[in-house]
Amino acid sequence: MEHTKPIYPFTAIVGQEEMKQALVLNIINPLLGGVLIRGEKGTAKSTAVRALAALLPEREQVKECVFRCDPADASLMCGSCLEKKAAGVPFEVVRSKMKVIDLPVSATEDRVVGTLDIEHAIQKGEKKFEAGLLAYANRNILYVDEVNLLDDHVVDVLLDSAAMGINSIEREGISFSHPARFILVGTMNPEEGDLRPQLLDRFGLVVNVAGEKDARQRIEVIKRRLAFENDPAAFAAAYEMMQEALCERIAAAVSILPKVGYDDRILEMAATISINMKVDGHRADIGMIKTAMTIAAYNMREEVAESDMLEAAQLVLPHRMRRKPFEEGVMDFDKVKEMICAAGSES
Repeated sequence: MEHTKPIYPFTAIVGQEEMKQALVLNIINPLLGGVLIRGEKGTAKSTAVRALAALLPEREQVKECVFRCDPADASLMCGSCLEKKAAGVPFEVVRSKMKVIDLPVSATEDRVVGTLDIEHAIQKGEKKFEAGLLAYANRNILYVDEVNLLDDHVVDVLLDSAAMGINSIEREGISFSHPARFILVGTMNPEEGDLRPQLLDRFGLVVNVAGEKDARQRIEVIKRRLAFENDPAAFAAAYEMMQEALCERIAAAVSILPKVGYDDRILEMAATISINMKVDGHRADIGMIKTAMTIAAYNMREEVAESDMLEAAQLVLPHRMRRKPFEEGVMDFDKVKEMICAAGSES
């Protein structure tokens, strides 16, 4: 009989509200571009990621498809499933929960993107693809602990696939593509070195976490952890209603998201904030709007509000600000707040 390790409930995690929010927003809208969690060890980073995956309900997938294609969504299917659908071959469907796929720091590019058997292609005239981690990550969470220690080129490949939702591999003039729509979660301890600014900029959201400084909160962390270790089933049962409520709220937000709208004032806000905070490029502006829309959906609203923009700015801007050497790049959010209030009063 297979024994699975008990997973700590997501709603039982004490504090770390910004980290939990960033993770939930990426589940609601996988096109946000993932989240980088920066902070010291022992701050529930890994616990939160695994707990969130366990919280989500089962979903349908095509049986024995390595990419776990959604049988109801042809736009995100792999080539093999599309061929079956076009030929009218009925899918065998199974139900499965979202998984957390771990990417080790030592991973090579071939291990990540997969490989093409060139000899097989030449001899048989057909492509033979050996799946990499990006194939298994499709429709799952791809978790990279200590992402700052990963080879820069591998990080580039990951971020490309996360942005495009596709993994393309080419060897000796033979190419192969497959769906790779995953939620990228990277964690790192800044004391061990930072990511290059070019790579940092490509993470949709970045949050900083630290151990609780309030004694009562720290005591609560200890009490809950010991209670969980003593009796995982009883501890999980105590949070069952909160888990179900969050799960339902996420599902509702996913259905509301396509209906969320914004006016020109919101677009002007994003552009003005980025210019005044001296943010390079346009990723910040676009990311701010997408994140604000997702926050609105999470709050069961179909229109982006000023408060959504402020929350989005806190997640999207700090890591994209220009920094001088040895400067921490701390953002003055009072200035951002003033700009949002000023834009709101002009409307």
